[in-house]
Parts: sequence; structure tokens; C-alpha cells
Amino acid sequence: MIPTQNRRILTFTAVHPCESVSITTLIDSLIKIAGEILSFKSKHFSTNKRSIKETLRHVLSLLIVFQEIRVGLIPAGRSFPRSAILSLSELHVIFQKLMFLLEDCTREGGKLYMLINSDQISAHFRVLTRSISTCLDTFPVGSIDLPEEVNELIYLLIRQTRKYEARPDRDDKRALDSVYWIFNLFENRINPNRDEVVRVLDHVGVRKWSDCVKEIGFLGEEITVEGKDKNEIELLSSLIGFISYCRCVILGGVDEDEDKEEEDDLVIRGLNVDDLRCPISLEIMNDPVVLETGHTYDRSSIAKWFSAGNITCPKTGKNLVSTVLVGNVSVKQLIQMYFKQETDNKSKKKKTSVPESLAAEEAGKLISDFLAGELINGGSKEMVKALVEIRILTKTSSFNRSRLVEAGVVESLMKLLRSGDPTIQENAMAVIFNLSKDNAGKVRIGGDGGGLGMIVEVLNEGARRESRQHAAAAIFYLSSLGDYSRSIGEIPDSIPGLLRIVNGCDYGDSAKRNALIAIRSLLIQHSDNHWRVLAAGAVSVLLDLVRSGEIGDGAKADSIAVLAKIAEYPDGMISVLRRGGLKLAVKVLGSSEVSPVTKQHCVLLLLNLCVNGGSDVVGALAKDPSVMGSLYTALSNGECGGGRKASALIKMIHEFQERKTETGLERERFVHAW
Repeated sequence: MIPTQNRRILTFTAVHPCESVSITTLIDSLIKIAGEILSFKSKHFSTNKRSIKETLRHVLSLLIVFQEIRVGLIPAGRSFPRSAILSLSELHVIFQKLMFLLEDCTREGGKLYMLINSDQISAHFRVLTRSISTCLDTFPVGSIDLPEEVNELIYLLIRQTRKYEARPDRDDKRALDSVYWIFNLFENRINPNRDEVVRVLDHVGVRKWSDCVKEIGFLGEEITVEGKDKNEIELLSSLIGFISYCRCVILGGVDEDEDKEEEDDLVIRGLNVDDLRCPISLEIMNDPVVLETGHTYDRSSIAKWFSAGNITCPKTGKNLVSTVLVGNVSVKQLIQMYFKQETDNKSKKKKTSVPESLAAEEAGKLISDFLAGELINGGSKEMVKALVEIRILTKTSSFNRSRLVEAGVVESLMKLLRSGDPTIQENAMAVIFNLSKDNAGKVRIGGDGGGLGMIVEVLNEGARRESRQHAAAAIFYLSSLGDYSRSIGEIPDSIPGLLRIVNGCDYGDSAKRNALIAIRSLLIQHSDNHWRVLAAGAVSVLLDLVRSGEIGDGAKADSIAVLAKIAEYPDGMISVLRRGGLKLAVKVLGSSEVSPVTKQHCVLLLLNLCVNGGSDVVGALAKDPSVMGSLYTALSNGECGGGRKASALIKMIHEFQERKTETGLERERFVHAW
């Protein structure tokens, strides 16, 4: 088998056949790999088309030779000289390298990269083709009884491959010159001729919006590879700028497969990674299986559990009638989606937010100006396309966000929040959410005083659930500025709107968490928001949500964190206590199904209740025999901050118990004295 996984582009890690390989195995393998190489005939090549055509012709001729050996000589049991096997083994290595080279020439996302490296690719074809001549030179034609026409074919191949001169195609040279000319235009902030750009795209086979996305992804990975010098990085950055310009300005429309990726992204954002962990190993599951109790485990972990003599469900303790394991396909798909996004996120984190070349930087400015103009002057179709592009650009780079803010998109976006088209409104709100992550965006969004009100309007009246969710997330980022936090809190429908999302049955955990962290941020940034949150009925909503058990651990942690913040004030403490918050916090703290983070928020909530409630609350807490054990567990598991809070709460309980003991002894002495 040829190793292909994790192979860097234009690297050829071929495996030499073992010395003891039989002639039958070797010929069969050569026939198979020759067929795989010839299957590339129908594919599109972005560069060196003439060289590839010649190479495929040589491989076809060699396939005829291999088939003649396989059919005519091996069944007859004729012996083969050692030199023949060595020659064929070397051809096997060459064929592996040719296979890799052809894979690279047709690799999705690598078309522009291969065009830029067309000289290097020509050199590879030249070396490999001449290596075929060297192998055939050592093949003992006279010692093997092959038909005369096959011998003639071998001699012809030797002559052809020996003289072979692979050079880049003229069309490659023209396309390459155009690319570098376009780089020059970008550097001078000049839009290139559309027809010339389209000719380059047609030459390399980039014809769809999704093709551009793949090219950008591949180039982004290449730019992070260690060992590249400054010139290589600048070239790759310029290519990213070029293909980004093509995606945004030249090619139109988002492909259907991109819509599917966006749906997957929404699913993952609402996912708690702890739900993907095996309850036994606490590691993310590799092969999730479900028991008759409905609980899911990793196959290897539950198999060990059963082999140890346990015929129960580890999570529920219930005796099992059957130990049949059924694959949990839906969870496995979620795990695959999660790991794919983790890989993509790592790639995005590696990518610099600032372009590494002048061409890429100026191309970004041209793109921003174009998209800003489409929002103002474009029709409905052009406007939606521009919004989708802006949404993608602002999601991936702070440089893109700053350029688009400078281009004046914020003012247009604010107007589009009141669009009657739900798609336009949703995309506009998503872009505002992305822009709210940076200070320049925050200032523009809330600068005129009306922007914050329009976002709250979408929060409450947005046509789509997604629009309202994006509004909640934007409020979180915008509230990090103290003045904005006060202004948002003063808008009558802001906090009630956030609580409607928290309490809404049709919102997932991701949306609820967006709203919860927004409420917490409003509480942290401005003290006046405390009474507004209380007046909106937040305590009842949050306690009911935690009790319901219908949310994941992340949303539960966020809910308790907000309650802890509310309990910092006496009136907030009273509200939490009156609605059973103390008992609920103790129950969650003692649960084995919540994360250490959730428990740390529980400790903080209990501490705030005790600090503001005094000895009555501490006494009520001390009566519960499970509390101290839970607190010591939180103390051992907690990080620095959480550990200190648990320690402080333990100290308060101990001091209360000591005072109670001393009071009891004094009373006893008083009675004896009488």
C-alpha cells in the first residue's frame, strides 16, 4: 500500500518493495498502480498539461509490457534474472512518485499553488521520466523471452524517456505572468481587468465560489508551515489576496455545500463538548455505542466494564437484560464535525490577521470598497451576496473587520436591520455581531446613539431566531464598554428581550448562553443594571432553567454565574433565597454530572448568599451534611480563584459551628450554675 496520509504537497515518500518480493506480486502491483495513474487522464490539471499527457503515454506503454510479462511469462514458470526484478522494483518506486505528483496536480485547493510552482513540477516530471529510461536500460531484455514487438516497445521507451525535456506549457507561462501583473495592480490599489482574471481562473480550473474557498483554505495551511522564508510567505499571502478578490468580486453566489457547512457550524456552536465524552473514561469517544438504558459510552470502555463482570449501566446502576451494543451514529457524526471544526479553528488561529504582503493588503481594501458599494448601490441579489461575503470576511480576520469599518459598511448595515427581507436582516445582524468584537466596530455601531436601540429592536422583533441570537451576542461584546452597558440597560426591552431567549423553548443552548453572558456582562459593567435584571424577573427564570435539567452544563454554569452576580447585592440575595436558590445550589454542587466550572460558580453563589445573608444563611447551609464534602471536593479540583472561594466558605461554616458550640457550652454552664 502506498502511504498518502499527512503527506506534504510536492513531497514523494515512496516505499521500496522488499528484496524478497516475488515477481508475481511485483508485476501485479505495477499493473495496479499503472491503472491508477492512467485514471488521472480524465481529470483537470492546473499546470504542465503537456508533460502530464506525455507521462501518461509512457505509463500506458509500460502497462502493456507488464501485462505481457504477467500473461505470457509468469504462468509458464520461467525464471527471472535478479537484475529484472531490481529494475522493476525501481520502476515501482518511480510509479509511486508519479502517482503522488499527479495527485498534487489535481489536489482540491492547490491549483493556484501548483501554477506558481509549475517550473518545479516540470523538473519533477523530467527527473522521474529520465529515471524510467535508467531503469529500462538495466532491464535484461535479451535474457527474457518477450515477443519482438514488446522488446521494440521497450527500446522505443528508452529512447523517448532519455531525451525527454519537460518544460512548463506556454499557457502556464501566460497565466503566471497575468497573476504577477495582477499582484502589481493590487499593490497600486488598481482593480484588474475582469477578463484577464477570468482567464487565469479558467486556466487553473477555479470556476465556482466554493473552489475559491478551498484555494484560500489550502494556501492558509501552507503559509503556516514552518521553515518557509519571508519571500515564500509574501507570495502565499498575495495568492490569498488574489483568490479572495476573485471570490468576492469576480465569482457570484454561495454554493449549496457552503450552506451545509454553515448549518454544521451552528450545530457545533450549540454543542457541549462534555456530551461527547465517555462517562467511564471521560475522554471524547472514538466509537460511541448506546445501551438499552439509552446512555452512550465508548465501545472499548464499556467492553472493559463488561469484561470485569459488571452487567449494569455504569451511569444509572440499572441491571441490563442485554449487553448488545448499538452504534450511536448521530453522536459519531457530531464527534466528526467537532474534530473537523477544531482542525479548522487551529488553522484559523495560526493564520495572521494582517496580510503578509502589500498586494494582499491592498486587495483587501479593494474588496472592502467593492462590498461597501454593493450594499449601497446593488440590487437585492447583489446585496445578499455582499452581506454573505462580508459575514465571512468579518468572521475570520480583525484586519478584514477594520478595513470594512473604514469602508463605511456599518451605516449601511444599520439601515438593513429594518429590512423586510429576513435573509438580509439576519446577515446584516450577523455582520454587526462580528464587527462588535473590535473597538473600532463598537464605536461605529453605537456612536450615533441609535445603533444600540436598533440592535435591541432585532433582539425582540427579529424575523428569524438566528437574527435575535446574533443580536444577543452583539450586546455581549458591546456591553464591554461601560457607557454602552449603561445605555443598553436603559433601553426598556433590552434585558427582558435577553431573558426571553434564555427562557425560550425554541432556542438551543448556544443562543441561551449568548443571552446569559450578555446579561452577566451588563451586570458587571454597570451597577444600575442590577435592579433592572431583578425587575425583569431574572431570578425565577434562571432558577427554573437550572431545575429543568433541559440545558447542557455550559448553559447551567452561565445561569448560576448570573445568579451569583445578582446575589452580590442584599436584594438579589433575598430574591434568590426566597425562590429556593440555596437548596438548588447545594444540590448542583453535590452532583456528579456537572463540570468543575459549574461547581465553582455554585461555590461563588453560596459564598455571596452567606456573606449577605449572615449567620441565618450560614446556619441553614451548615445543617446539610453533604455540604462540607462537596466543598472540599471543589477545593481540591478548583483552580486558584475557585479554590479560594471554597476555602472561604468552609472557614465561614467552621466559624459558625464553633460559635454555636461555644454558645451551647455557655448556656449549659449557666443552667448548672442555677
